Amino acid sequence: MSKINIRTENAPAPIGPYSQAIKTGNLLFISGQIALNPATGNIDATDIPGETHQVMQNLKAILLEAGMDFDHVVKTTIFLTDMSMFTEVNEVYAQYLKEGYPARETVAVKGLPRNVHVEISMIAADQG
Repeated sequence: MSKINIRTENAPAPIGPYSQAIKTGNLLFISGQIALNPATGNIDATDIPGETHQVMQNLKAILLEAGMDFDHVVKTTIFLTDMSMFTEVNEVYAQYLKEGYPARETVAVKGLPRNVHVEISMIAADQG
């Protein structure tokens, strides 16, 4: 099975030895995205909803580069530095995904890159 590296300038460049996403067969595996603004390379968000919106925009850009959208997402993993942010993140997350939501887990972690509070990874499937 072939492995295709997905790369877009509309999402942050990796900050380590990994790809933005890898497509193999009909599956797309998107690396965890944080609230880096791809235009500035900075964390511009000042609150949890702002971080979450930027993360979702980064994920959207990668999905689009692969010819997909949020309807193709079958699994997400959300990493939070504090579970008290769960409700705020859910409110933003639900604005991007429709009923019939993907499978998901949310995990509290001690820390995330660049001292952000939210990181989300996704798996999408091309049904075509």
